[in-house]
Amino acid sequence: MTESQHVTVGELQAADDDHGTDVTLPVVQLLTGRGFVTGKSGSGKSNTASVIGEELLEAGYPLLIVDTDGEYYGLKEEYELLHAGADEECDIQIGAEHAEKIATLALEENVPVILDVSGYLDESEADELIRETARHLFTKEKKLKKPFLLVVEEVHEYIPEGGGLGETGQMLIKIGKRGRKHGLGIVGISQRPADVKKDFITQANWLVWHRLTWENDTKVVGRIVDREYGEMVSDLGDGEAFLQTDWTEADVRRIQFRRKRTFDAGATPGLDDFERPELKSVSETLVGDLQDITEQQEKQRNRVAELESKLERKDERIAELKSELESARDVSAAARKMANAFRHGDVEPEDTQQTELPTGDAAEQQRERMETLESDLGDARDRIAELEAENERLRSENERLAKQADRPEVDALEDRVDELETALARKEIKLEQYREFADRQRQSNEAPSPGTSTDLSSAGSAGSSTTASADPATNEKRANQAARHSDDGGSTTDDDMALLRSDPVSRRIAFARRESLCNEDYAWDVLTLLASNGPLGSREIEPRVDAQMESVRSLLTELRTDSLVTRDGDGRYDFDRSRLRRIRREES
Repeated sequence: MTESQHVTVGELQAADDDHGTDVTLPVVQLLTGRGFVTGKSGSGKSNTASVIGEELLEAGYPLLIVDTDGEYYGLKEEYELLHAGADEECDIQIGAEHAEKIATLALEENVPVILDVSGYLDESEADELIRETARHLFTKEKKLKKPFLLVVEEVHEYIPEGGGLGETGQMLIKIGKRGRKHGLGIVGISQRPADVKKDFITQANWLVWHRLTWENDTKVVGRIVDREYGEMVSDLGDGEAFLQTDWTEADVRRIQFRRKRTFDAGATPGLDDFERPELKSVSETLVGDLQDITEQQEKQRNRVAELESKLERKDERIAELKSELESARDVSAAARKMANAFRHGDVEPEDTQQTELPTGDAAEQQRERMETLESDLGDARDRIAELEAENERLRSENERLAKQADRPEVDALEDRVDELETALARKEIKLEQYREFADRQRQSNEAPSPGTSTDLSSAGSAGSSTTASADPATNEKRANQAARHSDDGGSTTDDDMALLRSDPVSRRIAFARRESLCNEDYAWDVLTLLASNGPLGSREIEPRVDAQMESVRSLLTELRTDSLVTRDGDGRYDFDRSRLRRIRREES
C-alpha cells in the first residue's frame, strides 16, 4: 500500500464547474485513521459504511465490522467474509472464547470479518465478545503494525456522552487514541451524534454528516463544523452528506455517496417479495478451526457439569455416612452403658428386686450377656473408625474435584497476573525512558551549546537526545533552511524557540508527533517553519520541508487535535502561543 492510493466513494455536489467530480479518499487514512459517520435512520450512513467497506475489500484490504443490526452480511454477495455471531444464518456461532482466534484470522490471515452481535439475547455476552475482540486486535497490532480498520455500528451504545463508560467503551477509546500509531484505525457509526462522547468525535480526522433533524444533533454539527452547516444538514437528500477531512484544503465538501453494489440487507422491508441473493462462503478450514474452539468449550462445560454432579453425589454420600456414624455412636454409647451396668451390678429396673449378686445359671447368663455387649461395642468402634476414614477420603476427593471444577477461574486469574506483570514491566521501561529524557534536558539546560535546541520528540523515546544532529551535514541543512526561512520574510524569535523547548510544551509536541505519520526530522522542520513564518497553509509548508503532504498534514492534524496549533478559515496553521504559554506555566 502506498500513501497515494485512493478509492472513489461518490461525486461532488457543488454549484460550480466541480459538480459531478469524483470524490476519493486515501486508503492509508481510512485504514489507520479515526472516522465518524452519522445521520438519521434512512439517510444513508450504513450505505456509506458499506461503500467504504466494498472499496477496501475490492483493493484487497481486510477489515472487521461490528454489526449490531445484522445488515452487513450482504457484502458476502461479492466478497468472501467470515460472518460470525449467534444466529444460525452466520457461518459460525461464537462467543467471547473465540475472540483471539477471530483477531488472528483478521490480522494474520487477512480474512474480512462481520462480527454480528444482533442475535445475542444476553447483551453482556455480546459486549464481552466485542471487548475481547477489540483487545486482541489492539494487542496483536502492537507487534504486526499492519493497516487495518475496525468499524463499529451504534457506537453511542459503547461510548455514550452522558452515561458511564464501560470496559468495552474504554477499549474503543483506547483504539481511537493510540491505535493509529500501530496501524489500527476505527470508524464509529451512529444516528445520534448528540449521544456520542464528544472526545471521540473531535479526535476524528474524517467525518461524514448525513441528514440530521433533531435539534440536539444539528447543534453538534454547528458546534463541530460550523453553524451554517448545522442549519443545512436537515435538508440533505438520501445519500448526500457533508464530508469533513483533515487532509484536504477545503474544510467541508458536500458530496453524494454512490449506492452500494452488494445486497442491501439493511433496507426497510416493503411489500415486495424478499429474495436473499447467493452469498459467497468462506473456507471450511476457517470455520473448522472456530468449531474446534466451540467443541473444546463444550467439552469443558460438560466436564465441569460432570464434576459438579459427582461432587453433589459425594456430598449426599457424606450426609448418609454422617447419619450412620451418629447411629453407630448411639449404639456404642448404649452398649457401653449396658456393659458398665452388668459389671457393677447396676441392672435395669426389672432386675432391681435382687439383693445379691446372681449365682449359678443366672451368673453364667449375665457373663455371656456382658461378653456379647462388649463384642458389639468393639464392632461399633471398628465401624466408627471405618466410617471416619471413608468420610476423610471423601472430603479429600471433594476438595480435589472442587479444584478441578474451578480451574477456568484459576486460569483466568493466572492470565490476569501475567498481563499485569507485563504492563508493570512496560511501565518501568517507560519510566526509565522519562528519567533519561529528564537527565538529558537537565544537562542541556546546565551546559547549552550554541545553535542547538531540545529534541521535540525525544520524550519517551530511548536513544534520542537533542534536535541538533551529530551529523554535520544535517546541522548544515537545518542552518541553511533557517536562513531560507529568514529570507522569506520570517524570523524565529528567541521567545518562540524557548517556548517550544520548555519541558511541558516539548512533551506535548512529542506525543502529537508520535501519533502522526511524520518522522522526527521533518517534524522539527515544520515546527521551525511555523514559528518563523506562520501562519501557513499545508501546501505552503510541504515544498519547504521536502516532506510528503500526507506526513505534513497528519502532523498538523495531531497538533491541532491537542490544541497546540490553530487553523483559520483559509486553512492556514499557526501556533496557539497563549495556550503554549499556559501549558508551560501550569505544568512547570
